[in-house]
Amino acid sequence: MTYPVVTQTDIREFPLISRGKVRDIYDIDDETLLIVTTDRMSAFDVIMSSPIPMKGVVLNQITLFWMKRFSHLVPNHIREADVNRYPAALQPYRDELAGRSLLAKKARPLPVECIVRGYLAGSGWKDYKKTGEVCGHRLPAGLQESSRLPEPLFTPSTKAELGQHDENISLQEAERILGTDRARSVAELTMSIYRQAGEYAAGRGIIIADTKFEFGMVGDRLTLIDEVLTPDSSRFWPAEGYAPGRSQPSFDKQYLRDWLEGQPWDKTPPPPALPGEVIRTTTEKYLEAYHIITGSHIQ
Repeated sequence: MTYPVVTQTDIREFPLISRGKVRDIYDIDDETLLIVTTDRMSAFDVIMSSPIPMKGVVLNQITLFWMKRFSHLVPNHIREADVNRYPAALQPYRDELAGRSLLAKKARPLPVECIVRGYLAGSGWKDYKKTGEVCGHRLPAGLQESSRLPEPLFTPSTKAELGQHDENISLQEAERILGTDRARSVAELTMSIYRQAGEYAAGRGIIIADTKFEFGMVGDRLTLIDEVLTPDSSRFWPAEGYAPGRSQPSFDKQYLRDWLEGQPWDKTPPPPALPGEVIRTTTEKYLEAYHIITGSHIQ
């Protein structure tokens, strides 16, 4: 199937609840949302001027794959992902919704993002070089960039508004925000999913260096929501050739971040224009991540 590039949707039959960096969300009924993952690309909390073809389809399909895989650990918000089974009012939009959308249970999102780091990379590496710590966790001396951590770290953050930066918080602060029992529950779930996903990915030649999860409440049930273990929310490294002491090649948007870091740009809008080669290579990395993780190709 050929998927059109979708940068923005305009579904007039249902109210638009939000238009974020990547997703458009509509109110379908009292219990259901329509979540559309577009091809918009954000980096450093700025939306790029050019979309990345197929990106939204890859993110949506990988999320569906992982949510179903871990449904024995935690309920998820998936109601339906087959566009043929969507309400009749959505059928005129089927071409732009196919593959990149799902009907989700309405949830009350927890105001904390659950981040887990298994390797020293990105902002964690920068913090470690300055302080010897990552988000308040004291680490052994002598670690290098991309080193595997002695144990994965749970490093929660608050969720910022569009265009703002998330703020790292301690587990104690997460307990204050969420309540002790709920904070510990999401921390345990985060670590359990990460470890099991890491074992699975390792068998397919991928290191999951870090990732983030979001949880919400559907009634009184803790529920996995948003995106799961995607190239947007994770660092995926090829295990072959992995060596600490340098940055790693990746199957995620780190390639795009690295290109942007080399541009004369202060990371505020407007972003630099993306060359065609950067757009094509980013699409290829997303598609490769999907294929390696799921063992199949986008249909």
